[in-house]
Amino acid sequence: MKFNFYGFKAIYLHEMDRFRRTLGQSLLSPVISTCLYFIVFGSVIGGYVENIDGVSYGSYIVPGLLMLTLLTQSISNTSFGIFFPKFNGTIYEILAAPISTFEVVLAFVGAGATKTLIVGIIIFITSMFFVEVKVQYPLLMVFLLILVSFTFALFGFLIGLMSTNFEQMSIIPSLVITPMVFLGGSLYSLDMLPEFWQMVTYFNPVVYLINGLRFSFYGVSDFNIWISIFLMVLFLIICVMSVSFLLKKGYNIKS
Repeated sequence: MKFNFYGFKAIYLHEMDRFRRTLGQSLLSPVISTCLYFIVFGSVIGGYVENIDGVSYGSYIVPGLLMLTLLTQSISNTSFGIFFPKFNGTIYEILAAPISTFEVVLAFVGAGATKTLIVGIIIFITSMFFVEVKVQYPLLMVFLLILVSFTFALFGFLIGLMSTNFEQMSIIPSLVITPMVFLGGSLYSLDMLPEFWQMVTYFNPVVYLINGLRFSFYGVSDFNIWISIFLMVLFLIICVMSVSFLLKKGYNIKS
């Protein structure tokens, strides 16, 4: 089947235009929040914390804060992107258009990942005004940023498909993802925890994502980098299979 580039382009540009119209919420809000984190944790608390693995505390938390932004933004972008057409009834126009489900998903997920990467780059640049940031493995960092953005944008699409109201759509980002990031070593090293809580943290999948990104920055990690990459690819495969199954069944697509 021939790829419908014009249909893909129409959905993609529509989603990107929505990002432009809501810059205050989509861009300024995460940037201001990150600045507050650096002021409180990096400047104030960081003055009382010794270097971690040879990295200053303010610099050490940059990958964790960047990962927090990537996860929350990628999920919210695509979950709202697919849920809103269901909410206002415009989903029927997409279903009636001569465009495959693959092209629809690729357009929504691609736009969500693009918006997330834009915000992530702004956050990265912002962090350089507060702390010294160096990237030891830039290609690995770019690869991980793209992989995480697309994977969790697809996860957000899955959430948007399964949600029947705005409350359900916000449960996972606010009550699951954000706590998992804060409890996943975003602001501390696992070596600083008691042995029992270290064992508990091993069951938090986000800790492997944060450590993988931190390794690309400073070459330090609590885990082998291949574990982080493997888990991200595995979660991507699970999301692809789940979205494909739900779309094939038409689950909740016309609610």
